[in-house]
Amino acid sequence: MKKRILVVEDEEKLRRVIELQLTSSGFEVDKAATAEEGLKVVDRADLVVTDLRLPNMDGLEFLSVIRRQNAHLPVVMMTAYGSIETAVESMKRGATDFLLKPFSLDNLMQVVNKALEMRALRDENRKLKEELGRRYEWDNIIGRSEAMQEIFGTIDRVAPTRATVLLAGESGVGKDLIARAIHFHSPRRDRPLVKINCSALPENLMESELFGYEKGAFTGAVGSKPGKFEQADTGTVFLDEIGDVPGPVQVKLLRILQEREFERLGSNVTRKIDVRVIAATNQDLRAALEQGTFREDLYYRLNVVPMNIPSLRERKVDIPFLANHFLRKLAPDSGREVEAISDQAMEKLVSYHWPGNVRELENVIERALILCRGNQLEADDIKLEAAPRSRPQAGQNDHHFLPEGMTLDQYEQEIIREALRRADGNKSQAARLLGLTRNALRYRLTQMGLEA
Repeated sequence: MKKRILVVEDEEKLRRVIELQLTSSGFEVDKAATAEEGLKVVDRADLVVTDLRLPNMDGLEFLSVIRRQNAHLPVVMMTAYGSIETAVESMKRGATDFLLKPFSLDNLMQVVNKALEMRALRDENRKLKEELGRRYEWDNIIGRSEAMQEIFGTIDRVAPTRATVLLAGESGVGKDLIARAIHFHSPRRDRPLVKINCSALPENLMESELFGYEKGAFTGAVGSKPGKFEQADTGTVFLDEIGDVPGPVQVKLLRILQEREFERLGSNVTRKIDVRVIAATNQDLRAALEQGTFREDLYYRLNVVPMNIPSLRERKVDIPFLANHFLRKLAPDSGREVEAISDQAMEKLVSYHWPGNVRELENVIERALILCRGNQLEADDIKLEAAPRSRPQAGQNDHHFLPEGMTLDQYEQEIIREALRRADGNKSQAARLLGLTRNALRYRLTQMGLEA
């Protein structure tokens, strides 16, 4: 694939000359007259060539912003005001090299090729280190399985960038731990990490919670309040259960991802924001696209780096390591001097289907520590949920497939009512129990005449 170079230069003729030279040398070129324009496309660049003197944001400030977003992207600084001090300052801030104007096109190509070669060597070195020193643990994420090794490798590559990440997987697989690992291994590690559980926010409050509001925006708004995104400025926003975000809020999220700007509720003032977004879902967002409950353009903006987190039953080789990790972590707090898990107990753990994934395994170990009597966990100490009853074979008990005297519609409505009862009327929680999106549940409730 051709390498893509971003050229940021406010002098149009020079910008055009550099573009023609790079294009004729086989590169793809993006060009911008200001740092602000350059930031809109910097995510896809393999190298940035920028002038030091730019209108509004200067080259050094532009360099600092790039470094916060991507620690490994090479940047070459051009300056007509060459001095040792300028060169030293740009290199301190992370510039790969600099060009003193006026420069020859041969000099330009030497610097560009050298910067790209250095990046290739660093990437290769990082890849070799990754393969030679494979990690089995990352910020309390345990995994020796091939699937988890791939996850660790992806975290390694994506953490230094500002790329948007979409984590998909069942409840309890550890999506929040992976989001934290990405943030704390990024250049934003010292900036805020703000987690937003979209399913826990009532729909009528979601917009004001995410984007803030001004005094008088609604009844009870006695003052102005910044939203979660403003609190996360220069840091990371973790949007958990992104599939539960209603349509009007999806539009505003799309704008933040595309334009990095928003307005508070009740305000016409456009605010700029610098956040990295990590989203997570336990739903099939592609099915939500087909149902029309999730915007296609937002999906593709979120799905820049998709990471599918495997369920625990798909990586059973990790169960013994996870179980022993939880034993070491929980035993001191339990007041028990339990040092090991017996072979029979471990066999019982490995053979279980783990519908609640890693979270369920941790709970089982904690419960076993309370119940055990000796200095190791035995099979009898491991209390597991009964496996779900197998479905009857075709033709077997066909007349009892539905409860007697009940139609399919009536049976579905009864299941929905039961889910609402268990969720104490919380529609988001009921939707999760049923494996539906909140909008899909609302549609069914409307059909039943229960939406109000």
